[in-house]
Parts: sequence; structure tokens; C-alpha cells
Amino acid sequence: MKAGIVGLPNVGKSTLFNCLSNAKAQSANFPFCTIEPNIGVVNVPDSRLEKLEELVNPERVLPATVEIVDIAGLVKGASKGEGLGNQFLGNIRETDAILHVLRCFDNDNIVHVDGSVDPIRDKETIDMELQLKDLETVDKKLEKVKRAARTGNKEAQKEEAVLLAIKTGLEAGTSVRAIEIEEELRLEFVKPLQFITDKPVMYVCNVDEEAAVNGNAYVEKVREAVAAENAEVIFLAVGTEADITELETYDERQMFLEDLGLEEPGSAKLIRGAYKLLDLETYFTAGVKEVRAWTIPVGATAPQAAGVIHTDFEKGFIRAEVIAYDDYVAFGSESKVKEAGKMRVEGKEYIVKDGDVMHFRFNV
Repeated sequence: MKAGIVGLPNVGKSTLFNCLSNAKAQSANFPFCTIEPNIGVVNVPDSRLEKLEELVNPERVLPATVEIVDIAGLVKGASKGEGLGNQFLGNIRETDAILHVLRCFDNDNIVHVDGSVDPIRDKETIDMELQLKDLETVDKKLEKVKRAARTGNKEAQKEEAVLLAIKTGLEAGTSVRAIEIEEELRLEFVKPLQFITDKPVMYVCNVDEEAAVNGNAYVEKVREAVAAENAEVIFLAVGTEADITELETYDERQMFLEDLGLEEPGSAKLIRGAYKLLDLETYFTAGVKEVRAWTIPVGATAPQAAGVIHTDFEKGFIRAEVIAYDDYVAFGSESKVKEAGKMRVEGKEYIVKDGDVMHFRFNV
């Protein structure tokens, strides 16, 4: 599962990617400096992991991770191949969620591809290119489905109605995720087509240092513009975040944050947001060898969660011993949780909850 960073050229995408992954993607003051999509595996900040480390004192600690892809800047006409459009749109299609970076700061020294700062116009430019690409997809599919529908095929007629609703919505400038379609029909006919504008999106407003704590008027405009999309909007000062990641020690970074009036880097908030956007959650294993956060999709069963560690665990699953994170912290150790009768034994049907501390019994 991976989230792709998209936006116009020179809005701060590659600088943000560098902050998140410490992988130094080329960052320059001109369009198209990122040609191939850079992929970074980013640790997900989680204070619960630190607490478990404190209680267990393991030999090592491994956090959950999420993949972030830095995709080169899109420009007007990308859907027709302008810039490196087709390649970039293909890169976006391969991601599971979109982090849409919008420039929300004024700086005469950093050129804007359209000559002025206007995050709403920028958003509409990107949206239009993605919607045009989705229109191509729906038109191709409709050609095939219409032929089957004309023969009286009921399933094809049902699919045709859904596709026509999507085509109408896209032509009116509405992204697929915002078009009202019954959930059952969406799962059957829409999801398999992997429309770009059906992917969940989070808007990332890149502000200057003065707006790092409270945002600014540009951010408010973005919030108003996307109110109907049910999308999260966050803001962070990407240039300042880059300065923070350059500092050598944790204490130096904390002092810098305190001077700005921030409790944590904005990038931490963004990573957690991306994790949530991808519909992921975490369970833990805790022992003296290692304390580890494991990533699972929301709604995973105990055997599926076990399979993330090793496929044999899922095949030979017998049961899971489960401790709620809050109980683990309240009693301070696994043995004390057991004494208090708070450890549960769960079977194959158990749906794992975010934060569960788990131990699996299996037989292969």
C-alpha cells in the first residue's frame, strides 16, 4: 500500500518527500526535476511503541512503515501528454492514495508555473487532468459494455448505468470519489477500474514558517473549496520541516520545534494521516527480543494479522492471545495482565483492533 505525492511543479513535493523519507530526491527550482518516481519507506510515528519499549526493554524496536511515492509535477495538458504527463499519470494510478500538495505561501524567489500563487486554481488544474484521464478510462469501458447491454444482458445494463453516471459526473468536473453511487455497485463496477479520482485524497498545504502553527488565509480557502469532498486538509511549512530534518540530534530538533510553537514536526502528522488514508492500522508484538508494530488493513482477522508476520502463521493458525494496549500499560507487563485475567484467547473470526498486543499459536 502506498501514497503518492502529487501537485504542480515547484510546490514543495520533493522537499516534502525528502523530509518524510530522508531519501534525498533531487530538489531544484525548476519544473520536472523529478523524472522517475522516488519511493521512500517511512516510519509511522506512534507514541504507543515508545511506551511498550519503556515497559518491555527489548533488544530492538521496529515501527510500522508506509510507502510514500514522489511523483513528478503535473502540468496543464498532462492528460494529453504535456510535460511528461502520461508517465506521471501512470505512476499515480499505481498508488493507493493521493497526498495533494498545494502551494500556500508567497515567495518571489520561487517561480510558480502559472506565474502567481492560487492554491484553488492549482487544485482545479490537477483535478481536471486526473478527471480527463478517468474519462478516457470510462469511455473505453463503455464501448465494450454498451455492446453487451444492447443484447439484453441485465448485468451489462446495470454496469452501463453506473458508467454513464460516472461519465456525467466527470464531465461536470466531479471526481469519482464524490459521485453518489450505491456501495454495492461501487464495489462491483467502479473499484475494479481503478479510477485515479476515486483514490482517497489528503490536501497538504505548504505554508511559510510564520503560518506553521495556525495556517493562513490560503489554507482557509482550501478548506472551503474541499468541504464537500470529505477529505482531510493539513498544513505544514515544508521548508522549515526540511531544516528540522537537517539537525543532528533529537534535542536540537525539539528545541527548534519549541521555538516555533510546535509539539511535533508536521511531517509526523502527515505520515499518520497517510497511514489512515490507506485504511491501515497497527497491532503490536512485545517480547524481550523485539517490540514491533505490524501493519494490517482495517478489518483484518486474527489469521490475516498472523500472516503479516509469516504465511505459515496464517496457514497453521490455532489461536491468538490478545491484550488490549490500554490494559498492557495499566498493568505494566504481560504476566500482570495474565494474573488480572485481562488476556483474551481469540479464534479465527476475531477482528483485530488497532493497538492490540498479540501472540499467535500456530501449527504447521
